[in-house]
Amino acid sequence: MAIPKVCGIETEFGIHTSGGDGNPVTASSLLVNAYAASVQRQTGWDFEDETPANDARGFSREGAMPPMVETHLANTVLTNGARFYVDHAHPEYSTPECADPLELVRYDKAGEETLRRAMAAAEAAFPEAPRIVTYKNNSDGKGNSYGCHENYLMDRAVPFARIAAGIVPHLVTRQIYTGAGKVGSETAGMGTGIHFQISQRAEFFEEVVGLETTLKRPIVNTRDEPHADPKRFRRLHVIVGDANLAEVATLLKVGSTALLLAMIEDEMLPSRDLSLSDPVREMHGVSTDLSLRRPLQAADGSTITALEVQWEIFGAARRYVKERGFEVVGGQTVGELVLDRWEAVLTALESAPESLASQLDWVAKRQLIEHYRERHGCGWEDHRLAALDLQYHDLRPERSLFARLGMERLVDPAEVAAAVVEPPTRTRAWFRGQCLTRWPEWIATANWDSLVFDLGTDPLRRVPMMDPLKGTADHTAALLEACNNPAELVDRLSS
Repeated sequence: MAIPKVCGIETEFGIHTSGGDGNPVTASSLLVNAYAASVQRQTGWDFEDETPANDARGFSREGAMPPMVETHLANTVLTNGARFYVDHAHPEYSTPECADPLELVRYDKAGEETLRRAMAAAEAAFPEAPRIVTYKNNSDGKGNSYGCHENYLMDRAVPFARIAAGIVPHLVTRQIYTGAGKVGSETAGMGTGIHFQISQRAEFFEEVVGLETTLKRPIVNTRDEPHADPKRFRRLHVIVGDANLAEVATLLKVGSTALLLAMIEDEMLPSRDLSLSDPVREMHGVSTDLSLRRPLQAADGSTITALEVQWEIFGAARRYVKERGFEVVGGQTVGELVLDRWEAVLTALESAPESLASQLDWVAKRQLIEHYRERHGCGWEDHRLAALDLQYHDLRPERSLFARLGMERLVDPAEVAAAVVEPPTRTRAWFRGQCLTRWPEWIATANWDSLVFDLGTDPLRRVPMMDPLKGTADHTAALLEACNNPAELVDRLSS
């Protein structure tokens, strides 16, 4: 039986200073440090167990270390269990571990609010400095792409080759509802005459399977860094997704993928072989096919559209939950929400994509751009369209075009505000966040699978958290309430 799909999202945000010539690394560090100083004592990240060079195919790149940009720049752990740091010259927010896709929507939105508060904190701390602006997007318009990565808990016993084969058709085609939309193209391989794309990220992928995340990006990333017991678990690191502002798009991105991964574990895939003859080419093609009718070349010589691939996966998911239930995605309520919205969106994409303008980013953005073109009579090369594209992703409420469009909400804004500081209750993020809230001065460092306490005596005391579904409120709330200080906590856990 498939294990629950604990999930998370890591988002690198675009960054710009009002002067236009600021160093993005410096600006990102200022942003993270200003926020950390405004809310708590800064808690550093523990890199001891980081193994970014381990490959799920069974080998490790010699001499690889955690990237220096991660180890010496701003890096803090928050009371909601999230990580806020500088990575590759961008501020990055990694959500805490979430127990279901809807909960992840909430914490993904909490990440956006954290960035807004960080911008305000930086401006308050350094009023004379150029203003820092952040964007939730995936490319700078100059050929540079930055990521929005998803993570899913999986059973280590499932062969990685089976995971890769099963997930590729989905990752190639799910962009029809997860794409963030984009004016033009930025890579030479896409050719000319492309006015608008469904996805911001698709054109930057060059391989089917591989370890890299910034060069020769693969559709299936093989980084084998479970951040949990490596004998029991693996973490599937999905790097193809766009950074979504639309909550429905985020729900479907995570919910559909989590269900398919459970189906792969339980060997209950669609009866039709959905393998593609050239997944990279088809990924690029799906992004530029606004009609959603372009035939993809299947490995068996037949053709199939992206919509048809998604209908096949959806149908198999319906059959799967009828037999196995919804436990893998957090329960029936959320599971049925994912399936109902998935079906409704696919139905609308078949006949009236424009009806999804309040639910999907790419549809909303395309409609916005087309209305502007009609109103001003401008061509696709007009620089104002690229500016509109960027402004859609602006996280400043007074400047964000997304914020003006009346997009559908799935999570209550008050619950999002609470999620900025409070951890999820059903994963180990609860224990991490509660310890940081209660005893920040006693915690030397933290990471996903452990906390390191400085109790004033040698040695430092590490508390492992190797199971993402342990350390929940149910497991540890009474224990934490009973302890007056972390020394008592560590003693009780040791015994």
